[in-house]
Amino acid sequence: MARALLTHNLPILISFIFLLFIVVSSGISDVSNESFVFLPSPNSINDGDRSTMFLPLFPPKETSRPRDEQLSRRHLQKSPSSARMPLHDDLLLNGYYSTRLWIGTPPQRFALIVDTGSTVTYVPCSTCEQCGNHQDPKFQPEMSSTYRPVKCNINCTCDNEREQCIYERQYAEMSSSSGVLGEDIVSFGNQSELAPERAVFGCENLETGDLYSQHADGIMGLGRGDLSIVDQLVEKHVISDSFSLCYGGMDFGGGAMVLGGIKPPSEMVFSHSDPVRSPYYNIELKEIHVAGKALNLNPQTFDGKHGTVLDSGTTYAYLPEAAFVAFKSAVMKELHSLRVIEGPDPNYKDICFSGAGSDISELSKSFPPIDMVFSNGKKLSLTPENYLFRHSKVRGAYCLGIFQNGKDPTTLLGGIVVRNTLVTYDRENERIGFWKTNCSEIWDRLNLSPSPPPLPSGLDNTNSSANLTPALAPSLPPEHYAPGKIKIGFVSFYMSLSVDYSELKPRVPELAHFIAQELEVNVSQVHLMNFSTEGNDSLIRWAIFPAGSSNYMPNATATEIINRLAENRFHLPDTFGSYKLVKWDIEPPPKRIRWQQNYLVVVVALLVVLIIGLSASMGWLIWRRRQETPYIPVGSVETHEKELQPLN
Repeated sequence: MARALLTHNLPILISFIFLLFIVVSSGISDVSNESFVFLPSPNSINDGDRSTMFLPLFPPKETSRPRDEQLSRRHLQKSPSSARMPLHDDLLLNGYYSTRLWIGTPPQRFALIVDTGSTVTYVPCSTCEQCGNHQDPKFQPEMSSTYRPVKCNINCTCDNEREQCIYERQYAEMSSSSGVLGEDIVSFGNQSELAPERAVFGCENLETGDLYSQHADGIMGLGRGDLSIVDQLVEKHVISDSFSLCYGGMDFGGGAMVLGGIKPPSEMVFSHSDPVRSPYYNIELKEIHVAGKALNLNPQTFDGKHGTVLDSGTTYAYLPEAAFVAFKSAVMKELHSLRVIEGPDPNYKDICFSGAGSDISELSKSFPPIDMVFSNGKKLSLTPENYLFRHSKVRGAYCLGIFQNGKDPTTLLGGIVVRNTLVTYDRENERIGFWKTNCSEIWDRLNLSPSPPPLPSGLDNTNSSANLTPALAPSLPPEHYAPGKIKIGFVSFYMSLSVDYSELKPRVPELAHFIAQELEVNVSQVHLMNFSTEGNDSLIRWAIFPAGSSNYMPNATATEIINRLAENRFHLPDTFGSYKLVKWDIEPPPKRIRWQQNYLVVVVALLVVLIIGLSASMGWLIWRRRQETPYIPVGSVETHEKELQPLN
C-alpha cells in the first residue's frame, strides 16, 4: 500500500521539487539584482513599493589602475573601442547640448558644448582674467601632474615670445576664444570603454560674446582637423574614424554621444559626405517635400557655397532665400485650423501659430510632415519637432525654427533638424547616416544597456493633507561622508517648487530627467519618494539610487551628489518656477536577517537535501521491486481477503 502511494505520487513529488527549484532560482535572481532600498508611497514614508535604479556617470577618481585592467586597456589599443557619453542641457533652453570631459591628474571636470563646426577643444584656464563665470571651476594646469604645454614648433602659431603654441577662434555670432595649447590626460567617464588618453586642448586666456556669458565651460571640437578630439583619437588608433550624436526631443533634453564606430541600425539612411567639398560636415540634399509635395526649386539650390552643412553647435536651421520662401509658403498652406500670432521676442519676426495644443505627440495632426531627399534617392522624414520650437509666452503655440540664411547660399542645418535622430558621422566611408528614434532611450534602442524601470506608480496618488516640514540642511560638511565610514544605500533630498502639484504632476518625468542631468546620473536612478502641497507650492522628496544591481552607492559618488546639492549647482528651466533644495541626507540599506545574508548557502543546502532524498526514494523503490514475488494470475489461488460489506 505504501509502495503504491509513493509510486502514484512520484510525478507530483518531482513536479513539486522542480517548481521549488524554479521559485528558488528566481529568488536568487531577484535578490542579486535588488538594491535593498525601499521606496515609500506618497502616503507614507515607512511603507511602499521598491524598485531598482542604475548606471550613473562619474569621472575616474584615479589614474592608476590594477595590472589586469591595464592589460585589458592595452588590448583596446589594437582593437578600436568607443567612448559612450551622455549629452546634457536642452537645445532651445540653452542653445546647445553639452557633454562632460575630465582633464588632468587628478581629473578636473568640465561641461563642454559638442560642436561639429569647431576643431579645437578648449576650457577656461586659471590664468584667464577675461573669462566668464561658468558651470565649473577653471582648469588649473599647476594642479595636474600630467599637464605639459605645447612648445612652439613649425606646425603651430606661436606666442610673441615664441615659447608656446597658441590658438584663436572666431564665430559667426561675433564671439571669440583664444589661449595657449596644452597636452594632458583626457577622460571620458565611466560609461566609456575607452581608456583615458593624452590629447592637445586649448587653455583659454580670453573669451568674448556668447562664449563669455554661456553656462557651459567651453567647446568640444568634433570637426575635421589635427586638433579635433576625434582626429587625435583616430590618429592614436584607439577609435575608428566615426562618431555619433543623438539629440533629445521637444519633451526631453539630453541625449547621447559615441566617439568611435557603432553598428548602424538597418533603418538608417545615408547621404554621401564629401570631405573635399567643404571643411564642414556636409550632405547631398536634393529636394525638400512638404506634405508629400516637392518644393518647386532647382536642385542646385542646396549646393551653393559650402553646400548643405550639418552643425551641431547651431540651434536652428537656415535655408537659402529661394528655398526659405518656398518652404514657408508650403507649410502655411497646410495649416488650416491654426492662427498666426506674434512671436515671443519683438526683436525677431518669428512666424508662430496658436491652437495646436500642448501634447507634442499630437502635433502631426496640425503640422505637415517634411521629407529631406538626398541625391541617392534616400529620404529623411521629419516630424514637427524637427522644424518647430515652443512659443515661450503662449501655451499651445509654436514657431518655425527654420529661417532664411540672409544672402548666404549655404544651407545650414542646426540641432533642431536632428532632434530625436541618431546621426552617425561615418568619416571613414565618407557618409552621414540618420535614424529617427527616441534619443532619451538610445542605449536601450541600440541594445547597449538594460532597460530602466518606469517611474513609480505612486505618481497617480496625491497627499495634499500631508505636512512634511523639511529640516535645515545638515550642518556637517561633505567630508562627513568620507569613504569607508558608512555603507550608503541611497541619497535623498527635498525640493520645494513654486508650482502647484496639479500642474507639476504631468511634468514629473521631465523634472526627473533634468535632475538626472544636473547630478550626472542616469534618469532611471532618480525616484520620486514622496510629495506634499501647501497652497500653490509643492514639496517633493527624491532619492538617488545606486547604479546597476549594486547594493551600495560608492562613497565618492554619494559625496559628489551631496556636494552638488550643498553648492546648489542645479540649473532647471524657468518653466518649473523658482525652486529650493531644503534638505538632503544619506541613508543605509535596510538590514537583512542572517538567513537572507547567507541565502545562497541555504538554497544550495536545501537543493542537495532534496536531491539526496529523491535518489534514496528511487533506490528504495528499485530494491522493493526486486523483492516482489512473481506475478500470479487472479483465481489461481484461494484468496483470504474478504470483500467489504456495504454500510447499512
